[in-house]
This record gives sequence, C-alpha cells and structure tokens, in this order.
Amino acid sequence: MSTNTNPKNLVQSLAKGLHVLETFTATETEFTLSEIASRSGLDPGTAFRMIHTLVSLGYLQKVENTRMFRLSLKVLDLGFNAIARTDLRTIARPILRSLVSDVIEAASLAALDGAEMVYLERVHAGLARLGVDVRIGTRLPAYYTAMGLAVLAFLPRKTVLRVLNMRERVKLTPATPVTISEITQCLLRVRRQGYAVADPEVIVGLRVLAAPVLDADGQSVAAISVAAPSMNITLKKFVDKTAAPVMQAAAEMGKVLQSSGTAPGGAVSAV
Repeated sequence: MSTNTNPKNLVQSLAKGLHVLETFTATETEFTLSEIASRSGLDPGTAFRMIHTLVSLGYLQKVENTRMFRLSLKVLDLGFNAIARTDLRTIARPILRSLVSDVIEAASLAALDGAEMVYLERVHAGLARLGVDVRIGTRLPAYYTAMGLAVLAFLPRKTVLRVLNMRERVKLTPATPVTISEITQCLLRVRRQGYAVADPEVIVGLRVLAAPVLDADGQSVAAISVAAPSMNITLKKFVDKTAAPVMQAAAEMGKVLQSSGTAPGGAVSAV
C-alpha cells in the first residue's frame, strides 16, 4: 500500500478481505478461522464475516470435514485475467526498468535460438555509454555471453552439447572459453551460484551479469542481464550490486511466464 494514500479514500472492508486472501501462500495453503484472524490482524468476529463473504463469492473454499479454509481456483482467474493478454515485452519492460540505475546502464531479456541468444527486450538508462550496438533482435553467440551461459547452465547436457556444436567457437580474447571442457566448467560455476558474469576479459569494456529465467521444471527459457561500463565499477562491486536483484528479477519473470503460459516470443528451441 502506498504511504501517500489518504485513509479517507480507503474501503476498509475491502482491505480487510484482501488481507484474508493474502494470508495464504504457496507453501501454507489451508488455515482455520482463528489462524486466518491472527495472521491477517483481524479480530475473530471480523475474520468470520470476511471469510464467509469470500466463501459465498467463491474466492475461498471450506475444506471438507475440517475447520480449514483454502483459496479457490477463482482467485487464480484474477491473476490470469491480468496477464493472459499481455505480450512478453510488456511483461518484461517494468522488470527490466527496475534494474537500471545510475551505475547499471542497460537491462535486457534474451532467449536461445539455435546457437545464439536473441535480444527480445532492452531498457537503457537515458543516454547509454556502453559502446555496443545491441538492440531488439540482435543475436550473439551463446557460448561466451553471460546470458548464453546463464541459459545453457540450466539445460540438459545433451541439449547443451548440441547447441555448442552448432557453430564454430571463436576465441575473441585470450579469456574466451571455447572448448567443451572450458565451457562446461563455466556452466558448473553458473549453476552453483545462479548467475553468469562476463567481464572485460571476455567482452572488452563491459561488465555483464545474467540470471536464467526458469520454467516450472527448473529449465531455462530465457535470461535477464544487466550491463555497465567496466571503467565505472570494479567487478566485485558490480557483482555485489547486481547479482541478487537480477536473480530476483529473473525469478519474477519466470513466475509470470509460468502463470500466463507465455513463451519467449519467436525463439526457436535448441532441443
């Protein structure tokens, strides 16, 4: 709730009803009336009225032969209706925008298409000084890019080998991983830490950190990345500042895609 909201403009009964619905989580799905009252901060009488109103409207269900209540599928319809007709770029844009700052000059979403990562959306912080011409539709090899490594790290080994063998792997700098062994070690590290980093040893002048967008089975369907000029921030500070927010943004994106059934637009599976 916004701190600027005038309490006189609030419908308190509606707010209390929503507090009841917010009591339930993905891991705690059933509660008694007294538990709901305690968790939502309502007195038992108010909780009783709210619960039975929500049951009558179809948003809560009484668990048969118990004193427990749970959310009904009608609640899911509210979320589905909000995102079902929203295209991928519209979903991604506010998530990417939240990552851009005075230090982080660009945030991107890309998906794997064959052996390449295809940029699907990109947000800049005003006049970007990254020195690279990356736009929607730009393709970069998956084997050395942070987003490519983030995606490959969460795909089956058989798929990874197929992708890596689709094209020649050129050593752009002395540090560019090109052999299967080198890339495998990179992927193991990415999988352990949950994100991939490309610093100036791989992409001259840039620091990039990317995290995978995972489906319900834990396999990657896309990646979100942030980029900053290497001259502006040390690698340690860059990772410290961006790793957690980027992983959180990727997780949020994954939840939205799973709920909406939206797939990364236009990307061709490597499988």
